[in-house]
Amino acid sequence: MTDANLKSRRILVVDDEPELRRMVASMLSAEGFTHVTQAGNVKEALEAFRRVKPELALLDVMLPDGDGFTLCQYLRAFDPDAPLPVIFLTAKDETDDRLSGLRSGADDYVTKPFSPQELALRIAAVLRRCYPAEPETVELADCVLDLGNADVLRKDSDEHVSLTVKERALLEALARNAGRIVTTDALCEAVWGDSFGYEQSLMTHVRRVREKIEADPSHPRSLVTAKGIGYKLIAQKGPRA
Repeated sequence: MTDANLKSRRILVVDDEPELRRMVASMLSAEGFTHVTQAGNVKEALEAFRRVKPELALLDVMLPDGDGFTLCQYLRAFDPDAPLPVIFLTAKDETDDRLSGLRSGADDYVTKPFSPQELALRIAAVLRRCYPAEPETVELADCVLDLGNADVLRKDSDEHVSLTVKERALLEALARNAGRIVTTDALCEAVWGDSFGYEQSLMTHVRRVREKIEADPSHPRSLVTAKGIGYKLIAQKGPRA
């Protein structure tokens, strides 16, 4: 995974102290992370989770309407095939709390106060461990995607077709989760950096991508729709980095 791709991962910060949330978000931004969402309690965290589909969560243990351990278990159970990586941020440094965090499925545990460099390094380590290298070449039913060169090689004609920047971003997000549904909001966030107001544009881009990667775009075999949820990319062979 390249440094740029690693730092484009979506991060959710959950803490009931607004000043600390802003500080963490500012620290992450200064370290190069580009997609950071904040929440102050369990309710806000669940709403944010459904909206932006984060790829890593930083959770405080004590929250006004629940606790981070229970929230961690819920978030990780949402997709058992790809459980959300979680790092606890807490002022507590007791063995029992560490064990509770690890039992709940957390990937790491950072005690406040912490340095920006330590937090960034721990996040990077968890992201590298939990996500494979970005796919470069993916074989589909009717073509081979070369994401590194933004190129499609069609099997029926050996014709090469170029992808636009946004088409490549869309396919990269889908290929990274090949075989799993990616929500409309998550795809809009990956392509435009925002999940609000781009649904129609996403549909247009999906149609154009299908014209490039499908032998019959009206009956897609590789880029399929999960009605009311999002889309899924079906690979014939696993991505090769």
